Amino acid sequence: MRHFLDFERPIAELEGKIEELRHLSNDSGLNIAEEVGRLETQVHRLLRQNYARLTAWQKVLVARHPERPHCSDYIAALITEFVPLAGDRAFAEDHAVIGGIGRFQGHSVLVLGTEKGADTEARLKHNFGMARPEGYRKARRLMRLAERFGLPVLSFIDTTGAYPGVDAEARGQSEAIAGAIQTCLDIKVPLIAAIIGEGGSGGAIALAAGNAVLMLEHAIYSVISPEGCASILWRDAAHTQDAAEALRLTAQDLLRLGVIDRIVPEPLGGAHRMPQEAIAALGEALGEALRPLLARDGDSLRAERRHKFLSIGTTGPPA
Repeated sequence: MRHFLDFERPIAELEGKIEELRHLSNDSGLNIAEEVGRLETQVHRLLRQNYARLTAWQKVLVARHPERPHCSDYIAALITEFVPLAGDRAFAEDHAVIGGIGRFQGHSVLVLGTEKGADTEARLKHNFGMARPEGYRKARRLMRLAERFGLPVLSFIDTTGAYPGVDAEARGQSEAIAGAIQTCLDIKVPLIAAIIGEGGSGGAIALAAGNAVLMLEHAIYSVISPEGCASILWRDAAHTQDAAEALRLTAQDLLRLGVIDRIVPEPLGGAHRMPQEAIAALGEALGEALRPLLARDGDSLRAERRHKFLSIGTTGPPA
């Protein structure tokens, strides 16, 4: 059964009526095609109206939708001959970070991503997409492997942030994140990052400091969650929606600010309604971003990437 967000309740009611009519038609042999068509037109109109004027907080809800495609879905659909690689060679394997080698549109690539998990068992296994230090150290190891063999890096980011537990801090969480960011900026191969759901804090940018940063239309990307921001600035969870607006975390805001390079449109109603179409659209955008970078030499790729990120905030947004 499809999960509907609060602002989608009118749509849920209409789709419920459509299902009832179809069930009635199957049982009685009645022809209710005209009525179903009329209701489907209403659903389409409501979807277009609602998703054309989403607030920042509603974008947060869409980005967190449980039926939204996850990193593993994108890898399964876009990467052929995928071979997962595990471990940081220092402490352990972190299932919150997926990494491996495969082929994308005929090119050998290294793939990284944060995986939240689609059900309770998977969420526990992947720690809800919140990586520990060994996850970021694994990412560093694999990025250096990609550099050694001249493989472009594709990363898929969907995380609320790095794991904040005491054990993670004891093993050097901040150093691991900083080291991953440094490695992103240092490798001499193309790196393309895609924000597919939540891009939370340093846990996201640790895999997202790329030559090109793509972002799905209803994804979010910010230094802190709206809930965390509200608790710090207002000390009141009632201001969560205000925090979402103030953070400028939507793809549209971030494109204007020059933090990302391209918005990838989602199907009407969000990626969770038509996941295969959303995955295909991102795959096409990744291919378009990758092709011009393949002919570039490593020194220029590295210099351009470092300049891109080190200059954020020092100048105004692009015209």
